[in-house]
Amino acid sequence: MSDEQNPARGFVVAGVVPNSGEAVVATAADLAARFGTGLLCVSVEPDRLAFAEGIDGTVLSYPLDPDDYTETLSFDADLEARLRPIASARGVELRTSVVAGEPAQCLSHLAERLDAPLIVVGSREAGLRGSVREFFAGSVALHLSHRQHRPVVVVPLAPVPRSQTLPWEDEL
Repeated sequence: MSDEQNPARGFVVAGVVPNSGEAVVATAADLAARFGTGLLCVSVEPDRLAFAEGIDGTVLSYPLDPDDYTETLSFDADLEARLRPIASARGVELRTSVVAGEPAQCLSHLAERLDAPLIVVGSREAGLRGSVREFFAGSVALHLSHRQHRPVVVVPLAPVPRSQTLPWEDEL
């Protein structure tokens, strides 16, 4: 069946952050090409609260820190410029979105609204900052796997060799 007879349906939803967007999007774009869908790359602002969403998907929000006030959110133009060729090389339509709130809940909500076949996220952030945040909030992938019904693909961003302890394990 040609592409004209079988147009792309829906979008694979990929949660992206500036430092690991390329690795997540490469996997998500491969999967979108296999599913015959587009790719929606979503950046989540967890330090903001959404108060309205326009019909065009524009999210109006306010920051938890009042000194950081801007009313609307926009996807990082530099990140989008790095991601677009990755999707294009795989023949996948790329769209971007920024949402505000708890990351797993936001990604789940978007995937539900779009009837996405799956959600793609990166593995946990390495380092002390990532470990502390994950300890208190839990991983986005873990929350997604328990709080919604779509498959979740986790892209390993910094695999730990078997000879090393995992970031959450205590050294004996």
